[in-house]
Amino acid sequence: MNDRTPDPVLLTPGPLTTSAVTRTAMLRDWGSWDGAFNALTATMRRQLLDVVGGADTHTCVPMQGSGTFAVEAALGTLVPPRGRVLVPNNGAYCARILRILRVLGREAVEVPFDECGPVDAAVVEAALVRDPRITHVALVHCETGTGVLNPLHAVAAACARQGRALIVDAMSSFGALPIDVGAEGIEAVVAASGKCIEGVPGMGFVIARRTALEAAEGRAHSLSLDLYDQWRYLERTGQWRFTPPTHVVAALAAALVQYRQEGGLPARRARYEANRDALVAGMRALGFVPLLDPAVQSPIIVTFRSPDDPGWRFENFYERMRARGFVLYPGKLTRIDTFRIGCIGAIDTAVIHAMLVAVESTLHDMTLSSHI
Repeated sequence: MNDRTPDPVLLTPGPLTTSAVTRTAMLRDWGSWDGAFNALTATMRRQLLDVVGGADTHTCVPMQGSGTFAVEAALGTLVPPRGRVLVPNNGAYCARILRILRVLGREAVEVPFDECGPVDAAVVEAALVRDPRITHVALVHCETGTGVLNPLHAVAAACARQGRALIVDAMSSFGALPIDVGAEGIEAVVAASGKCIEGVPGMGFVIARRTALEAAEGRAHSLSLDLYDQWRYLERTGQWRFTPPTHVVAALAAALVQYRQEGGLPARRARYEANRDALVAGMRALGFVPLLDPAVQSPIIVTFRSPDDPGWRFENFYERMRARGFVLYPGKLTRIDTFRIGCIGAIDTAVIHAMLVAVESTLHDMTLSSHI
């Protein structure tokens, strides 16, 4: 976290600022069929599975591409053609799941919630009771469109009571917030390399129940996104079916070493929470108002309301902040003008405080009051 480079700090939900050790891991070339790379893949799969438990019941299947590729692979492989998926929708990434299901030709049941609040597990369970045709629930754990944290444990319990399978988009929570796939009966968790493990983007992965994978042979809509076929090939040969993102895997392996050295999930979560608390306090002092109630605010990314000031333009603010060494993120909401600042990556509160100094200076340059 002290290996600052001239590159700007990425205060986004991913890609993230990574450590020098992680970046250095990409300086070596790997043969995709080489025994050393196969061993690296096997170790990576075991260590990712260790983060969420379930070694006796689940397996980790890496997939080339972004996290969305892995989400589509999971839905297209684990949900049968006649399956029916309930999607609690409180943001942009929930809406993306609904779009994927439409493209796949899988029937979806949308249960809408306010984008500024969490999913209500009781409402989800009531919908399951009303509709016995629902086979799966697809839940976004942390909706990074706003930063709201959804109640995974309560939804998992509801699915277990009603005998439905749960697929979790844990893209922005994996490695930072507790998930136990074995204890909670989760069928699959989907995440990616460039998030809270602090690797680089380019690889998604699905931690899926083995029995669910075994039942999915021949079900996938796509050759390249066939999760079952990828799993069977890895199990049989130790190799990826198609050319793997070798440098991304090497970077993720290095990031996993650092993850364990830091203290695993409890330490990673504590650092992100400290970043969030420093960020919220400092931005409040400058007059910015967080969008969410603190009770549902994740330690991943914070959404702030744009100032009600005629001189405010996010594009102008963004460019001035970037010139000072910090890359922020625009908002994803349609009805409220917002912007977002991430708390994750190889950063600590010293970086957050430096960013806050840059914000104050930028506001001054934009002739905006420091008390917006």
